[in-house]
Amino acid sequence: MGIPQGDTFYEKERKMTVVTKNLKTKYEEEVKKVLQEEFKYENVHQIPKLSKIVLNMGVGEACHNSKLAEAIVNQLTKIAGQKALSTKAKKSIAAFKLREGMPVGAMVTLRGERMYDFLQKLICVVLPRIRDFRGISAKSFDGRGNYTLGLKEQSLFPEISYDELDAVHGMNISIITTAKTDEEARALLRALGMPFKK
Repeated sequence: MGIPQGDTFYEKERKMTVVTKNLKTKYEEEVKKVLQEEFKYENVHQIPKLSKIVLNMGVGEACHNSKLAEAIVNQLTKIAGQKALSTKAKKSIAAFKLREGMPVGAMVTLRGERMYDFLQKLICVVLPRIRDFRGISAKSFDGRGNYTLGLKEQSLFPEISYDELDAVHGMNISIITTAKTDEEARALLRALGMPFKK
């Protein structure tokens, strides 16, 4: 049998990652200079940088279905490349048949190299896979330089195959920066390649 022609999706993704400059290197070599010129920082330590990225999946049905809770943790672990933590209910709510300590979702916090690798995957692979994608909102900042993005389905990530997809679950991605203002944080993320709507 001959070798099949054309690259698989994963080979294309790997080549894209090789061609695209590592985000951490890009920040050190290019982004810092751009931000310093734009905001006229006196000290290099004032230049905004990424602090951490928090991924959160909240699924109410997980409290009554232990298999679903386990599946969510496993899926988020694959997406992040780091063990996800199961989040538990902090108090009982009778109307939702919820008791304190029941699983209600999963979360994971990324720092360092994994944080930059995840953001690069988000920008280069995940966001372009959204149907009719025209950029993300530039208004989803919290007033303190942090940005939160919502995704409607976890299947946008190449690590999740359709075979293991029991149900579609959304997730929140919070990008925490050291920026003091939203304007500085927006400039930082735009310089790193975040495709904001114009």
